[in-house]
Amino acid sequence: MSEPDPEEPPLSNRRHIETTLIGRSPAIREIRRLILDLADTSASVLIIGETGTGKELVARCFHEHSRNWTGHFVALNCGGLPESLFESEMFGYEPGAFTGATKRRTGRIEYAEKGTLFLDEIESMPFSLQVKLLRVLQEQKVEHLGSNASIAVNCRIIAAAKDDLAELSKQNRFRADLYYRLNVIPIELPPLRERREDIPLLFEHFVLQAAMRYERKAPIMSGAHVQELMAHDWPGNVRELCNVASRFVLGLTNGQIMRSGRSPETFASLADQITQFERYLIEIELRKSGGCVAAASQALAVPRTTLYEKIRKHQIALEDVEK
Repeated sequence: MSEPDPEEPPLSNRRHIETTLIGRSPAIREIRRLILDLADTSASVLIIGETGTGKELVARCFHEHSRNWTGHFVALNCGGLPESLFESEMFGYEPGAFTGATKRRTGRIEYAEKGTLFLDEIESMPFSLQVKLLRVLQEQKVEHLGSNASIAVNCRIIAAAKDDLAELSKQNRFRADLYYRLNVIPIELPPLRERREDIPLLFEHFVLQAAMRYERKAPIMSGAHVQELMAHDWPGNVRELCNVASRFVLGLTNGQIMRSGRSPETFASLADQITQFERYLIEIELRKSGGCVAAASQALAVPRTTLYEKIRKHQIALEDVEK
């Protein structure tokens, strides 16, 4: 029997992307497909999404499903470093390069050799350093501060931004040449309000995680809880949903999941809420029955033919709910 290729990610990694990047909305399905299809390439990735949508999670999925999965995943928040430290962190330095530089330091780009460098909030990168990053991407070489020697580097660059870099480049607030260099594989992560069908599934996942973390019993969600979750606008996206799940497990919600309701004009229409809730109930029963439509129809007290019609209407993939 042949030995497994050490460059290939474990088969379990490829099978379980659904448990990492959770959701059954068309947008999340397409992102998972792109990751599995393109993770093995060296092409740069640009992820655009609001705060809390899971940009770093998508970047890690690209890394873990690539041939470089054994290399380092190096994450750097471009908005979290002062400009005076940014260059030394990115490119590294030699002893004596500046006051306090007493020994050689490997930069983030070099440390990500044969791995992945994730640059979050890249729109915050100082304009002067964008030129230097562009040069590294073009020449695949980096120079330490205080040195003229070039070091060959080979890592995948994944960048993420909250804002539209194309628009920023038109406003001369981001280098257009760097934008086009990064935007080989574009990924747009939708906010939760645009994929509400994923909210109950994500919330259930976070509730189970919180129950294990805090050693508490996972509370049971009611239909009223689901309606509250589906109606909220989630400005903090997945991060906010995770926090609400923790409060739910800790018993801090006083019977109402959301601390403050949305104004009536911002609610989804009643028809939309009913549709989303119906899909959620059908998926729950199908998961319980391992994808058996007959068992699910009995549990939901609807004829099998009716349930098949609703499965088609909601575009529920039976192969997903069987897992």
